[in-house]
Amino acid sequence: MPTELNDLSAFAAVAKAGGFRDAARIAGVSASSLSEAMRRLETRLGVRLLNRTTRSVALTDAGRRLLDRVGPALGEIEAAVEVVNAARGRPAGVLRLNVPGSVASLVLPTIVTPFLKAYPDIRLEVVVEEAFVDLVGVGCDAGVRYDERLEQDMIAVPIGPRIQRFAAAASPAYLDVHGRPEHPRDLLSHACLRGQFASGVMPTWEFERDGELVRIDPTGPLVVRLGAAVGLAIDAAVDGLGVIHLFEGMLAPHLESGALEPVLKPWWQSFTGPFLYYPGRRHVPAPLRAFVDFIKR
Repeated sequence: MPTELNDLSAFAAVAKAGGFRDAARIAGVSASSLSEAMRRLETRLGVRLLNRTTRSVALTDAGRRLLDRVGPALGEIEAAVEVVNAARGRPAGVLRLNVPGSVASLVLPTIVTPFLKAYPDIRLEVVVEEAFVDLVGVGCDAGVRYDERLEQDMIAVPIGPRIQRFAAAASPAYLDVHGRPEHPRDLLSHACLRGQFASGVMPTWEFERDGELVRIDPTGPLVVRLGAAVGLAIDAAVDGLGVIHLFEGMLAPHLESGALEPVLKPWWQSFTGPFLYYPGRRHVPAPLRAFVDFIKR
């Protein structure tokens, strides 16, 4: 019976959304799991419920009659479950977040511990990767990214500091030998420590001052995978290997200690802080709802 109920729910979701992809996004599951549920249901009933094309999904006559009967019943079941969840008063379950390394090191540390202390029945799983991912496809409830990498149909909630900066720095010993750049383009003649995404793309270094935006692609002796090996690049900068360009928060301890010296500080670029994002849907899982409410507070 539970399997049949899940398959009926999958059928209703696909029928109402008009497609597997949109239904998966709304329901918070993978499109392949919905397709498999539909296959089981149609096999069990011995009748086709959906007519599928490469671009759309439409109800057959049998599918329309089934939806008319089960739709209201499924709505009542969902409402009953929500009443029970609300009565519990303590959200429980697993919350999976997909975040980049910068968020894991700079934003989450001040949030995770107080959140889990406030909600002891929730288990938080944090997946760290730099690439933008299909949340539903990778089995995550929500993600954290910056606004230029958000999908338009996602619900986005600010999380962490609202303004951040990229900082450039090098060790005093390196600068004493190689000189202190006065303009971002001066970095083209310096040894620069670069970061690289998993795709192989190396983000350009951007600087901004009085409305002037400068983008450069410097070269240097070290390239590291962003997220996983950023610490190696920071250590190399401290040891005098070259200039590094990174989130200010990641370099802050070394700037404060004097191990690194700011470079081109008037040109450091500010940008909007990250957002928690998740698929828009009617019933948000209780752990995710608790997390959203927590960061809003």
